[in-house]
Amino acid sequence: MDGRNRNFSSDFTLVGLFTHTRASGFLFGVICVIFFVAMTANGVMIFLIHSDPRLHTPMYFLLSHLSAIDMLYISTIVPKVLVDHLTGQQAISFAACTAQHFLYMGFVGAEFFLLGLMAYDRYVAICNPLRYPVLMSRRVCWLILASSWGGGALDSFLLTPITMSLPFCASHQINHFFCEAPTMLRLACGDKAAYETVMYICCVTMLLIPFSVVTASYTRILLTVRRMKSVEGKKKAFATCSSHMTVVTLFYGAALYTYMLPQSYHTPLKDKVFSAFYTILTPLLNPLIYSLRNRDVTGAVKRVMARWRGACGVAKKES
Repeated sequence: MDGRNRNFSSDFTLVGLFTHTRASGFLFGVICVIFFVAMTANGVMIFLIHSDPRLHTPMYFLLSHLSAIDMLYISTIVPKVLVDHLTGQQAISFAACTAQHFLYMGFVGAEFFLLGLMAYDRYVAICNPLRYPVLMSRRVCWLILASSWGGGALDSFLLTPITMSLPFCASHQINHFFCEAPTMLRLACGDKAAYETVMYICCVTMLLIPFSVVTASYTRILLTVRRMKSVEGKKKAFATCSSHMTVVTLFYGAALYTYMLPQSYHTPLKDKVFSAFYTILTPLLNPLIYSLRNRDVTGAVKRVMARWRGACGVAKKES
């Protein structure tokens, strides 16, 4: 009991990403740029979707919430990494580590489900366009959103208490850049059977089921596209599907490695690299791949700029 009580009052030490002195400055700059661009791009997407009536469709409704999730979970991890590097302090308290784990699992879990359900939206739009208003009604969109957030919240409430209640009798040095569940498990001792069982069930639900929905949806989309007569339409659809699948594969693939591959295949360096893919790079790639390359979004940008120029012109005349 004394050992367990010490765990709740002790700090952990995050080794972080910047372990090599020569490359640390460059890596710090790259992550700063990625964080700034990701926050800006996702913020712009949310603003455009809510301000332009032409983007008030189910697809963009879901995209706006995807952008919000990306902003939330990259903010849970990256600012701490950057501040630690600047201050030279790598300590994180037990309470802060628990809060980071809880928020991160909730946000990333919500994104797992939302990406899967967004693939279903694209399947309906391309393969059943006449039934799209019914199959993707406003009620269905809110149900998709509630299911995504509910799945993420359930994941947090299940895994966080089990993870953080384990006795950390080994070193309190976390060889990672945030309090990720598999890394925390390696610090723990005692019986981990309950944790591993719940982790496996959650991973199957969070990763394999949404990824299966994504795979099935895009397979049906590609089969439908192959039957199209328009060559230009085929090229556009294939380009869109391939870019979407690239991001989804990176996101789910990295998460599958982290949470479902046996611990014998893991190394600290691999864990950091794969975790960076879906915690740092994905929030940057999502708005670029899903939205900013879209003609509807570029059109919305032009309309917003035109309104601003018009407002500025009126203000100058009045002055």
